[in-house]
Formats: sequence, structure tokens, C-alpha cells
Amino acid sequence: MSEIGTHTLRKTFGYHFYQKYKDVAVLQQIFNHSSPAVTMRYIGINQDIMDEAVDGFSL
Repeated sequence: MSEIGTHTLRKTFGYHFYQKYKDVAVLQQIFNHSSPAVTMRYIGINQDIMDEAVDGFSL
């Protein structure tokens, strides 16, 4: 059985909080990050945006 660490839970909380409220400023304060961009990268939202853009792209 694999264990889930506190860091994984923290990032998962952040991801789902952002998906529900779209409030990166609150998450930035909760996580004590220096900028919204750091928070977005930390919770993986930037990667989601890039993945969606690439998935919808065709020539």
C-alpha cells in the first residue's frame, strides 16, 4: 500500500480549492508564496492550461 504524504495533500487541497473558487490570491496567502504565478505552478494549473491548449490544437 502506498502512502500519501502531507505535501501531496497540501498540493491536492490547493488544486481543488482553485478549481472551486478560482481565487489564487487566497491560496497564495495560505501557502505563503511570493506571487500568484508561484502558486499556480505549485498546484499544477499552468500545466493544465498548457495541456488543454495543446490538446485542442491541430493543423
